[in-house]
Amino acid sequence: MSHARLDQLSDGIFAIVMTILVFEIKVPTIWGPIDNTGLWLEIKMLLPLFLSYILSFALLFTYWRAHHFFISVYAKNIDSKLTNINAFFFMLVSLIPFSASILGQFSRNELSVIIFGIHIILIGLTLYWMRSYVLYSPHIQNPEITKREIHGSTVRTLVPVVFALIAIPLCFYSIELSLFLFTMAVIFNLSSYSTHLFEGTFKMLYPKES
Repeated sequence: MSHARLDQLSDGIFAIVMTILVFEIKVPTIWGPIDNTGLWLEIKMLLPLFLSYILSFALLFTYWRAHHFFISVYAKNIDSKLTNINAFFFMLVSLIPFSASILGQFSRNELSVIIFGIHIILIGLTLYWMRSYVLYSPHIQNPEITKREIHGSTVRTLVPVVFALIAIPLCFYSIELSLFLFTMAVIFNLSSYSTHLFEGTFKMLYPKES
């Protein structure tokens, strides 16, 4: 399989899944006339779904970007095992609308946080598996990659996994803190400052590589 076909499949799946997310946010069904206050209260009830949509959309974007780097930038060729890992990754990605909907509709329940957290862990570990196979498999050729790039991709891939592992037991104490951890994991991967912070730490630990 060529890079082009796998990239097209990836872009198509992510585009569909990211679009499906918004379908869970439906205009409230209102019978009869309603004033502005009543309409606002109906819309306010949708706030958990909106927040779940934003969180899940941002997560999908970080997964799409990571997948692009691992497959299109790092891997010079693709074999059957790598395509199988991708298939499992795409299957998990396609389930995000389900776990996001559970989190949005039942945001006060610990079980919804657990389901969402386990989902993030599975996707993150699969992405790490894909990355490790691309970098270290004797069957996959890749360009020269510095230790800084390898450590940076490791951190970005595993931060959501680590935060989710903390958020799951934490939800029994505070669901708000668990959701905050999910959000911080996304912000970390989206922010360029996190990269600069990591590079600064790396220079201190590995001055010869900088």
